[in-house]
Amino acid sequence: MTATTFIYLIAGLVLLVAGAEVLVRGAARLAAQFGIPPLIIGLTVVAFGTSAPETAVSVQAALDGSGDLAIGNVVGSNIANVLLILGATALIAPLIVSRQLIRLDVPIMIGASLLAYALAWDGSLSRLDGALLFAGILGYTVFLVISSRREKAAGNDDEFTQEFGLHEKPRPYAWLINLGLVVIGLVLLVAGSNFLVEGAVALARALGLSELIIGLTVVAVGTSLPELATSLLAAIKGERDIAVGNIVGSNIFNLLCVLGLASLISPLPISVSPNALAFDFPVMIAVAVACLPIFFSGFRINRWEGLLFLGYYAAYTLYLVLFATGRPAAQTFAAAMIGYVLPLTAVTLVVIAGRAWHRQRNTHDETGS
Repeated sequence: MTATTFIYLIAGLVLLVAGAEVLVRGAARLAAQFGIPPLIIGLTVVAFGTSAPETAVSVQAALDGSGDLAIGNVVGSNIANVLLILGATALIAPLIVSRQLIRLDVPIMIGASLLAYALAWDGSLSRLDGALLFAGILGYTVFLVISSRREKAAGNDDEFTQEFGLHEKPRPYAWLINLGLVVIGLVLLVAGSNFLVEGAVALARALGLSELIIGLTVVAVGTSLPELATSLLAAIKGERDIAVGNIVGSNIFNLLCVLGLASLISPLPISVSPNALAFDFPVMIAVAVACLPIFFSGFRINRWEGLLFLGYYAAYTLYLVLFATGRPAAQTFAAAMIGYVLPLTAVTLVVIAGRAWHRQRNTHDETGS
């Protein structure tokens, strides 16, 4: 393993984060100049822009024939987004969860997770599978635009307006500058994805690890840096509902658009390893399902729930390390997690959600009477 490998990894991550930032700002301002409402810009350009690194890496990996890296990047990013990023963000301040997120977006995230798992069940993702996934993101985006026009929130408009400078009067030829930012962002993303994929493959070979493991850990966390920065800054600024919405929207985008686009562009069907089907996909689905009772209990994520998320991410990463190094303790550790810790947590979450629902029902009855 040479220093060049680490240089490629670091350079790739830096270029990806910088490219995503430049692309989002340029695209947001360009869209505003064409009269697109700031709220719609926030729901589409901003939310999807934070997933641009995942898109660039998975598409590049698919073109290079590194299917495990493409799959691991998406699945690992979704797991890291909820357990690592939401967990760390909730430790800063309890996060507010909107009712729409629980009624609509989280069920869509769960449905997208199940759909991706079902399509990958035969061991590969074909172009037809990719088309089905990509059609899902198109439908979801159209729905967001229509619903946002019906329920236009002035507060959100102000928020996105201030964040991206959309209230400023455009200067002459500003559209050309913003278009240039979009092009620069895309160039940085492409260059960053090339560096990161090449460095990740070299690292996997040098350490004797599979590309799937590298994709689930190093690449997944690296491409999730924009989501981490967005959610942490939102929590610090007090925009706690956006911190949660950013993660849920990003996970939906990763499954439907990133995985769909990679499958569509790949010259051959993307192979899905048995290990991913047996363990990583189920973990991703379990994490998505766990959001419902946690989000539902008081419509917030408390600090202890954030700590629980972080603990599970540490356990998941530990299992990957034990499995990758061939340690016998990996099977014992997995059996303990599946047979004891996960069921106990599930029962606890169900009880918490049941109590929260009971309190809300009593409150509603008292208000109604």
